[in-house]
Amino acid sequence: MTNQELKKIATEVRKGIIEGVHAAKAGHPGGSLSATEVFTYLYFEEMNIDPKNPKKADRDRFVLSKGHTAPGLYSTLAQRGFFPVEDLKGLRSIGSHLQGHPCVQHTPGIDASSGSLGQGISVATGMALSAKLSNDSYRVYTLLGDGEIQEGQVWEAAMFAGAKKLDNLVVIVDNNGLQIDGPVDVVNTPYPIPDKFRAFNFHVIEVADGNDFEQLRAAFKEARETKGMPSAIIMKTVKGKGVSFMENQVGWHGKAPNDEEYAIAMEELKKAGEE
Repeated sequence: MTNQELKKIATEVRKGIIEGVHAAKAGHPGGSLSATEVFTYLYFEEMNIDPKNPKKADRDRFVLSKGHTAPGLYSTLAQRGFFPVEDLKGLRSIGSHLQGHPCVQHTPGIDASSGSLGQGISVATGMALSAKLSNDSYRVYTLLGDGEIQEGQVWEAAMFAGAKKLDNLVVIVDNNGLQIDGPVDVVNTPYPIPDKFRAFNFHVIEVADGNDFEQLRAAFKEARETKGMPSAIIMKTVKGKGVSFMENQVGWHGKAPNDEEYAIAMEELKKAGEE
């Protein structure tokens, strides 16, 4: 796909995020919007997947370690054809298969239930090890938040992945600089993130703009070509990217837009799609 085609899809993904959280009157738009480009690139360009056969044995796996940004993942899966886009309006509703955190039992395309921060990378590491032990070719990707990497379990998993040389594992850190309580460097600074992953024997790829498809394309190519060690893609992003009044505003970490805000956001995204 061209970068322009990916941009158009990303705009539709953003619309789905806003539709879902507005309908639910709850959810996490900020971190879903910051990760929209990486969700889009993974599911439309990078990963070996098939929406018609979501459990195929040789598929690449994805674990959303920062599980609260499920609206972004759900919207991407819907755009990719795993289930109808209309389902997004049922986010967090009783009886809906789209709950506040991903659930492997109910939603097509979900490879692991997640939501308890810090655990997703451990699950992904286990998947990558399993592939190595079984001589399977699939790759494993996991997305972490920069606030999430304050969790100790993240580094236990990283230590293991580096020690076992799991070069089929790609850890992505969405470094949007904000977590629920404020700036990450104020709450409990994780910096310097690249140096930490290097210390755990990861090949580190720094992306200056994780909302830019050309930079993401180069990063994932480099990760795919890296042998003998896992890769960590540390990408700088903008929390709330694509909706002007949400960008870089910590308050939009975990709240839904009201009707007026919804209308403004959707109009902005409509114009972005036309451009």
